[in-house]
Formats: sequence, C-alpha cells, structure tokens
Amino acid sequence: MCADTPDYKDTLNLPETDFPMRAGLPGREPDWLAKWEKMGIYDRLRAKQGRTPFVLHDGPPYANGHLHIGHALNKILKDMVVRSQQMMGKDARYVPGWDCHGLPIEWKIEEQYRAKGLDKDAVSAVDFRQECRKFAEGWVDIQRDEFKRLGVQGKWDDPYLTMNFNAEAVIAEEFMKFLMNGSLYQGSKPVMWSPVEKTALAEAEVEYHEHTSHTVWVRFKVEKALSVKYWRSSHGPEEAIKKREYALEKRAEREADLLAASVVIWTTTPWTIPQNRAVAFGPGLSYGLYRITPSEGEPENVLLGDALAKTVFAQAKLEPEQVERLRDVSADELDNLTLAHPFRGVEGANGEWDYDIPMLPGDHVTDEAGTGFVHTAPSHGDDDYQLGLKHGLEMTYNVEPDGSYRTSLPLFGGQHIIQPDGKEGPANVSVIKQLAYAGALFAKGKIKHSYPHSWRSKAPVIYRNTPQWFAAIDKEIGGNNEYGKTIRERALTEIDHVKWTPQSGRNRLYSMIEARPDWVLSRQRAWGVPLSCFVKRGALPGDDDFLLRDPAVNARIAEAFRAEGADAWYKDGAKERFLNGLHDPDAYEQVTDILDVWFDSGSTHAFVVRDRADGSPDGVADLYLEGTDQHRGWFHSSLLQSCGTKGRAPYKAVLTHGFTLDEKGMKMSKSIGNTIVPQEVVDQYGADILRLWVAQTDYTIDQRIGKEILKGVADSYRRLRNTLRYMLGALGGAAVEPVALADMPELEQVILHRLAELDGVVRKGYAAYDFQGVFQKLFQFCTVDLSAFYFDIRKDALYCDDAGSLNARSARTVMAALFERLTTWLAPMLPFTMEDVWLSRHPGDDSSVHLQDFPETPADWLNADLAVKWEGIRRVRRVVTAALEVQRSAKVIGASLEAAPLVYISDPQLARDVNSVDFADICITSAIMFSTEAAIADVFSLPDVPEVAVVFGRAEGEKCARCWKILPDVGTHAHAGTCARCDSALG
Repeated sequence: MCADTPDYKDTLNLPETDFPMRAGLPGREPDWLAKWEKMGIYDRLRAKQGRTPFVLHDGPPYANGHLHIGHALNKILKDMVVRSQQMMGKDARYVPGWDCHGLPIEWKIEEQYRAKGLDKDAVSAVDFRQECRKFAEGWVDIQRDEFKRLGVQGKWDDPYLTMNFNAEAVIAEEFMKFLMNGSLYQGSKPVMWSPVEKTALAEAEVEYHEHTSHTVWVRFKVEKALSVKYWRSSHGPEEAIKKREYALEKRAEREADLLAASVVIWTTTPWTIPQNRAVAFGPGLSYGLYRITPSEGEPENVLLGDALAKTVFAQAKLEPEQVERLRDVSADELDNLTLAHPFRGVEGANGEWDYDIPMLPGDHVTDEAGTGFVHTAPSHGDDDYQLGLKHGLEMTYNVEPDGSYRTSLPLFGGQHIIQPDGKEGPANVSVIKQLAYAGALFAKGKIKHSYPHSWRSKAPVIYRNTPQWFAAIDKEIGGNNEYGKTIRERALTEIDHVKWTPQSGRNRLYSMIEARPDWVLSRQRAWGVPLSCFVKRGALPGDDDFLLRDPAVNARIAEAFRAEGADAWYKDGAKERFLNGLHDPDAYEQVTDILDVWFDSGSTHAFVVRDRADGSPDGVADLYLEGTDQHRGWFHSSLLQSCGTKGRAPYKAVLTHGFTLDEKGMKMSKSIGNTIVPQEVVDQYGADILRLWVAQTDYTIDQRIGKEILKGVADSYRRLRNTLRYMLGALGGAAVEPVALADMPELEQVILHRLAELDGVVRKGYAAYDFQGVFQKLFQFCTVDLSAFYFDIRKDALYCDDAGSLNARSARTVMAALFERLTTWLAPMLPFTMEDVWLSRHPGDDSSVHLQDFPETPADWLNADLAVKWEGIRRVRRVVTAALEVQRSAKVIGASLEAAPLVYISDPQLARDVNSVDFADICITSAIMFSTEAAIADVFSLPDVPEVAVVFGRAEGEKCARCWKILPDVGTHAHAGTCARCDSALG
C-alpha cells in the first residue's frame, strides 16, 4: 500500500451501540426494578385478555430470617417458570406468600422474654400472639425486598400471609370440615414429642442426625410357663393313657426349664423400661434355650433368637465354651410364657411394677438386630402402640411435657430424659443402674445411629403418649368420593393424576402416603390457628356427642376470625360468644391447642388458589414447585388436606429441586464457613449472575455453588453479553428494511432455519421446565452459530458493502429476527440483562421486554434440505480454518485473508454444494480454489472429514486499503488502493 493511500476507516459501516461492554449489574439492576414497579408490569400482564390462566402456587417460606441460597434457587426457578409461561401466551399468575404461624417465631419471642427476665405465662395469650404477629410482619417486609432484588416478578403488593385474618378464617373453616365429616378425633397415642419445645411434632418437623445412645440387654424372668393343658381321659386303651402320661411328664420337664430362664431383650432407649407392658416375639423366627456358665456367679438359662445369640453372648463377654444350647423353643411355648418386669419387687418401687408381662406375637419382630425379642412400651413407639392396641395393653403416662418422669414415679420421679437445653438428662443412666441393682442387666453398651431431632431446636425428640387431635386417614368420609372414600385412598389415587418432575417424586410421596399413620393436627403452643372446636363435658372420645358439630357455631367462628383474626378464640368470653343462644356454654370445654402449621400451609390452596380473583378458575394450581424435602412437607400436607376437604389434589403438577451444596459437595454450614449468601452474590456480581447459575444447573439433583463456580458463570455471562452487544452494534439505531426470505443469500436462510428449529426447542424446553437445556441450546447457538460462524463471516459485508447491498440488508434483517427472539427467549432467565438489551433498541419509559411474548416463527423459515447442505459446507469450512490455523501458528500468515487455499473434495455432491456459494467469504479468505481430483500426498485433513483435504496457498495481488482482502484488481480503480467492491461502495 502506498504511503499516500487514503485512510478509509471512516467510510466503513462499523458497529455502533451504547450498550456497555461491562454490565455493572449490581449498580444498574435496582434502576430496572424501580422502572418495572413504576410501570406496574405484573398488573399490566394480567390485563391481557383471552389468555389461559397458569397458576404457580407459592409454597410459603417461613418469615423468620434472611434468605439463604436455597431460598434464592427456589424463587428464581419459580420466576423462570412464570415468566416463560407468560411469554408463551399464558396468563401466568404468581402470588407470593409467607408461613407466619408456629413454633420458630414463638420461640424467638420466648427468647426475648427470657433475655428480659419476663415470664411468658404472665402475659395474656392475645398479647403474646400480637408480639408474634409483629415479629412475622417485620421479616415479611425484609424477605419481600430480598426476593424482589433477585428479579422475581409477582403480586408483591398483595401477597398472601397465613396470619391474615381472612386466611386464619379459611384455615379454621378447612379444619371444621374435618370436624364435620367425622375424620377428626382425639386419641391418646405416642407421637414425636420435643421436650425442649414441649409440643408434638409432625414427621415433616423432624430431621435425623447421628446420635450416641445407650444400649442395654435386659433380663425378663419367666414367671409362668403354661405350655400345655393338663388332661386325662378316663376311657380308652391302657397303652394310650400311658403315652399321654409320658407326654405330660416330658412337657412338665420343658416347663421347668423355661421357668428357670429369662427372656433377654435389647433396647436403645433404656428410659422406656419403666413403661414396659409386654415382650414381643416373631412367630416365624427360630428361638433357643441356652445354658450360660459365667466365670463368676451362678449358671442361668436364657431365651434368645438363634440368629442373634452369638452376638448377644459376645456383648456379654461370654466365651463359646461358656454357652450351651439346650433345645429349641417353639412359638407356642413362647406364646404361653408370662414374664416379670425387671423392677418387680425392687426396694423403693412401692409395687409400681408388680404386674405380669405377657409374651405376644408381633410381625414387626425380626432377627436382624437385637435379641429376637422386642421390649414393648405402648406409650413410646408406634409398633408398640399398635401391638398394645391389638392386645389391650395398658397405656402409661409417666413422661411429662418437659421430658421428665412424673414426680410420683418411684425411683426415677422428676428425672429428665432430655433436659430443657436439649442435652441428655440422667434418666437413662438411672434406669441402667437400677437394672444392674435388680440383677436384670445382662449387658450394656453405646451405639451411634441416626436419631430423630427437632429441625428447629436441633434437640433429640422422644416418642411420648399424650392426648392429641388426629385426622383419621383411613376412615370413610362423605363428600367427593370420585377418587376414594378415605383420605388415604384419595391421596394415593390422585398421586397418579399428577405430573411429577422428576418422576421419582411420585414414588417417594406414594410410599410415604401408603405407610403413614393418622395426621397429628394439634400442637401445645400459642401462636397459630386454634383447633376451633368444643368437647362436651363428661363425654369420652369416641362418644357420639363428644365433639360439638354445629354449622351455626362454625359460621360464628369463621365470621369472628375474618373480623378480628384467630385472636378472637383467646379473648375473654370467647366460649360464650360462640355458643350463647345455640348451646349451653357450661356444658362444653373449649379446645386451646393450635393447628399443626403444616395444616396452615396445606390449606393455602383454599384461600389463595380457590378464593382469590387471581387464583385458578377450578381452584387447582397448575404447579407446585419446592425442594425435594417437601415430599414429606408441603406437597404431603397439601395433598392430605385437600383430599380430606374437596376429595382431590390441590395441584396438577409438582416440580422438585435438590439441595444446594458447596463446591466440594458438602452441606453448607455457618460453623464450617462454606455458606453462600444470596445478597453477597448480588452485591458482587448482580442478580442475573445468580440467576444464570440457576439456569445452568440441573436443579433436579443437588447443586453446587461457590466462588470458582460463580467465576465460571460470570465468564459465560460475558461471552453471551458480547454476542448480544455485537448484534446491537450491527443493527445500529436505524430501522431495518426487511428482505424477503426468497431473496436472501443461503447463509441468512440457514440462520433463519436454525432460529425456527430453536423456537421449537425453546418452547418445548420451557414447557418442561428444562431451563438448563434451554440455556445450553441458546448459549451454544450464540457462541458457535453466531459469534464463531455467522457474525464472523458477515462482518465483512456489514462493514464494507454498500449499506444497500443485498448481503448487508439481508444480514440486518436476520439480525433483527435474532434480536427479537434472543431477548425474549432469554428474558425469563436473565430479566435485567435482556431489559438492557431491549431498551437499547426500543428506548422509552413504557417499553419493556417483559411485556412481550415469544415471537411467532414463520413456517417457511424451516428448510431441512438447505440445513443438510450447509452442514456439509460447514464441515468443509472447518477443515479449511483448521489448516489456516496451522499456518497462523507457524507465523506463515497473520490473518486468513492472506490465504487462497486449494481444497480437494472427493464427494461430488459436497463439491457442488461448496461451489454454489461464495466459499472464500465463508472461510474469510481472499480467494479459494477447488479440485475433485484425488488429493496429493501429505496434505492437511481432519480424521472425521476424510473426504476433504487442503493445500495452503497465498493470496495473489495487493491488500485492499479498505476491506484488507488481497486481490489482483486492487489499485486499478478510481479510489486508490481499493478493490472493485470497495470502490463501488465509495461511489
């Protein structure tokens, strides 16, 4: 190029855009939030007419702390669902909500009282509840702002709260439906009990942690062994009489063996021994009578399951030579044994345990662990309770709400099993010592095992017999019996009517419902919706008139709750207010327990999905979306509650996500210091980076997050942003004059074909909630099909062609189509960034990408034959670019425009396809030549494209001062140093 050649840089159509390279999301995102709120986008979307409603019902988070990363994952997923459904033409409604009642909030207020030295019991129930309400209100406001900062779109100005007066009224009405349909009953049975919190717990409120328990092997001495009925016949042959007498003699000897024996049991809860009422055996197991000769002390006989005997003797430190198996013991013999309680006749027991202990057959007894015999305390275990119910065993009431023995219990009165601070009390050790003193302790030890803990106090829980209110899930009830006559039948039937994502959720919930006991509805606390019912004085549970069932009373209660909230139940004179004029208040007692908070949240479908104007027309949500732990939580309780009141599930589909772990796959813990706080991510990177992390993860399993992972997400974001920025620059600010599809070059047509294909992929992916799949397809398209292929090729035409050329106009037409689709397709995942992109081309206070739908794609964009042709062309291009990269790395050339390679193509059709396009433009070379002859030796090729080979050649001519192509005609035109194309563009 000559020194006096003009600088043509200003004549190029270079990209122009104000869209910044650096996103600056932490500082800019709040401005978009303010814009959306000012525009009222959520309500404007609701005003769109003629759309099919889609309701994602929000599982309410608990209003008692800042958001953790699991909250962020959950709410972002919900937002992606709602936004994508809306942009696919639905009326996607999302009403956020909060769970406001229950123990965690009550516990916080009690902690404040203790810190101030106040006595909770000295405050009226109404005043205490008001403090709980204020606490919840404060956290609702905090969490609402934190959720909104994540870009979550919903009805934030009118959320649902379980403590709203109308909500409390509906919860009470839903409860009273159980009262009226006969499924509510009061029973005394063992339930999970938290001594620290002094209340019953539902299974969903319990988590399992490793715990070290005392284990004891305990002797129960045989008192009676009535294994046969003694009889003699006065008639019959003399020989037969002798045989019978002989048999009776032998049986008497066997009974003598048993009367000298002890049955050995094993338990990990020594504190339950004072409550023992029976010992169970397995009818199908093998048992033996064993003779033990210890090194010290007298020999003794013990009964054990044969499969476990060796392990038991080892625990008792007995050598094999010290043990002799005497004989088999049959199930009939065991069934007729009567045992003595280990504390029978013990000094100071005052006769408390001087009762007989029966041996009972139990199907729950196995020989997998223990001794083959199971100590049975009906008040402290479900299997024990069921066995006791079957055989009429006495229930005990030895354990108080605070986890201590009743003070009147001999030997152990007042001792704690679990202390108020959640640590082990002295009860276990005291019982073990007393067993040793009584000569009943065969062996002892400790075991580490999974043990239930309260998920709030983190303290161990116990099974405790206490009067509670239950919903009977196997009792036939009236109402909608289309799916079954009982709650369990309906729930199991409905599970198969629900769409589960992933499908494994179906099996998990089904097995839980199939095996679960009746629902414990009552809690012995103060902050919640009361069990709004009355019981008749003097009547017993099970009596027809025990519960007051009167629709008029129920209506009064609901009316009062709507006006004043559930506090109305606790105000002075409440009983008279609800019963006067209908029933004698003195004849009834008012129940003061509160409802399980899972009943509260399980009822939300009624006062949100059913009752709100923005709910679902049929009262059933299209989708519930929560973590996998909610199979035993909200999905579970909502299903039971809804099946009990309206006979069917409250949801049509259920989607679950896994838990969030650190980068090493460990559970997050503040003590370890591996937690990721959503607000910190937002402050450093912006909410869209956190949202992009969600979009890139497989949420159906546990996900990992950490600093390095977030750096990778931010890098993906930058690559995507650069693609979008280039597209905006290429479009500029001018309107696009579209080119008809038939007039476009094939390159543009094939890009539109890819867009049409993606349209189906995106819609299908969003419909299946496969955000990871959608993002991966779009990201690959942006980085591979656009940045590395289409944009790379067409920048020459866009920069250097006359703006009115077919290539340039066709490229801008395609760019406009790309813009409309990519911004809307990505908007559900990256709402802030796509708003930024959208406003760069459609500025205005009333403009937003979130008011758009996904554009419809013309059917004629799909061109499968052309796509196949261009797959071949791109294969050839890949070989050419790889060959040129070798030359570039060797510094033979600096840029591909310096090359004019010779390409050998042995496939005739492929050669024709390549020859039909401007392949030099496609490969970004100044020239290119083809040959269908056999390639010469030692030419460049790729193993997976054997039909193509490339010989490097340099471009001939001079370098165009404007487009930099090396062509023979450069310097022969009016404009100095230009090629024919550039000379024409300069005019």
